[in-house]
Amino acid sequence: MWTQAPSRPPTRWRGHRHRRWRPSAPSSPKPSKSTARPPGSPRTTTKAPTAPRTTTKAPQPTTRRVTGPGVDNEYGFVQVQIVVSGNRIVDAVSLSLPSGGESDIHSGDVSSRYDGSGGEVVQKQSANVNTVSGATETSNSYKQSLRGAIEEAF
Repeated sequence: MWTQAPSRPPTRWRGHRHRRWRPSAPSSPKPSKSTARPPGSPRTTTKAPTAPRTTTKAPQPTTRRVTGPGVDNEYGFVQVQIVVSGNRIVDAVSLSLPSGGESDIHSGDVSSRYDGSGGEVVQKQSANVNTVSGATETSNSYKQSLRGAIEEAF
């Protein structure tokens, strides 16, 4: 009968019956003292350095207001302001138009035709706008102030 030496703990045997019997390897190796972490000590990990982030998003255009020169005509004072975003006119506003009597009506026609984000100035992106019938002087003064604002903006 074959027996193991008393100094060895019982082991599981593996292998073919014709081969010499060997004890199986332990399922996980125990860490050596140099790699073992003492209980209660914090874990430290090192991250690989990361590359700086690059953005591909284009910078947002700045929106600015540009006021044209004031222009006097026989009916009153006209002054225009445009709002520019990037290289586009996005809004036009008449700061001053002639008032009193029929000038109120004609100034209202000029304002409704040219002013606003849907007005003719924004649509044409220039001072080459159509003259308002019955308000020729006010239209011409508006265009003159608008040209000055456009020249300053671009």
